[in-house]
Amino acid sequence: MSINQDLSGRVAIVTGASRNIGRAIAVTLAGAGAAVVVNGHTNRAGADAVVAEIEGKGGKALAAIADVTDQAAVERMVGATVERFGRIDILVNNAAGRPEKKLDEMSLADWRGVLAVILDGAFLTAKTCLPHLKQSGAGAIINIGGVSAHVGTKHRAHVVAAKAGLVGLTRALAHDLAQDGITANCVAPGLIGTVRDPNAQLPHHHNVSKTLVGRLGEPQEIADAVHYLAGPSARYITGQTLHVNGGVYLG
Repeated sequence: MSINQDLSGRVAIVTGASRNIGRAIAVTLAGAGAAVVVNGHTNRAGADAVVAEIEGKGGKALAAIADVTDQAAVERMVGATVERFGRIDILVNNAAGRPEKKLDEMSLADWRGVLAVILDGAFLTAKTCLPHLKQSGAGAIINIGGVSAHVGTKHRAHVVAAKAGLVGLTRALAHDLAQDGITANCVAPGLIGTVRDPNAQLPHHHNVSKTLVGRLGEPQEIADAVHYLAGPSARYITGQTLHVNGGVYLG
């Protein structure tokens, strides 16, 4: 099988791209030839660093600081993308919050805050990008889910519910957008070794789960899966969840 991963001439928006998995996705898509909009919520320095990394390798990138739960901010980001690069072909919904809190300590604001970033953000970016994705002729939406949506975990009811909802949204988008030549898929990372805040504890499921391959995954392995689903060789794949988890969950 010949796999075409060339993204030359394509334009991608990657939300939550200032570090870790989002950063790896942005750099990988740029390395394949796409111009990439690097979105961050408040981390301007991180987004600028990713842009500098891409441009340092000869790629094209633009930093966009925008809260994906804010419709006006999303519209400004999409407008800036089209103004700078002229089109949008790929949308990667990676922005997420993953705090841990016991259910009896979780407020409605805690619950809604996580669902807003993961689900409202994916809805708003997809809807706002839609006219441009339709014009692409080969539009692709890739949502970044998580293994916890499929196996559950302690102290993350809001995250698990939101990530499970993202799988459902992916399937709905696949139905709604196929006639417009747009694919919609979900990549569900497993236990990934990412840079965490110095005082942060490992998530509960990292402590109790074991991969079959005997190690944590790397952000680049998620980025490679996204790259494939965004490329020309994946045009017959839509509505699917691709598990990249080293065997911690066999779906």
